[in-house]
Amino acid sequence: MRKISSAILCLSPLIVNANPTDVSLTDCSTLESYHPIDSKVYIQCLDSNLDMLRRYQQSWINKLLHDIEIIQEQTGNTQLMPIIKRAVVYQEQYMEDTCKWRYLYTLPNSIKASIVHKKCSIRMLRRHIEDLQVPY
Repeated sequence: MRKISSAILCLSPLIVNANPTDVSLTDCSTLESYHPIDSKVYIQCLDSNLDMLRRYQQSWINKLLHDIEIIQEQTGNTQLMPIIKRAVVYQEQYMEDTCKWRYLYTLPNSIKASIVHKKCSIRMLRRHIEDLQVPY
């Protein structure tokens, strides 16, 4: 990780951008199966990718909140933090509801529904991470 001088950070923390390299996910496509026995490994692979993306997303959210705390201390602008926190909560709700209706639509095949939900969650997390990576 690059070391950033505190002088630059104090002047404009929002300009400083973390390395936007994408997180490496396991390629689960070779394991794809909707058979009750074979799908277990595929679902575990998707779960592993989801866990990794959630951690990566949280690191970007933490970076944003940290940057906003610095701006708040420097400028006294207290309007940003509540809006950003609310946006994060609403984004989580939106992602969950978007994937939940796809899950329910795919029922009664619970294996296929679970896979559809996990793929949707992966897609939504990737998009959210891309949004979090955009410089302010």
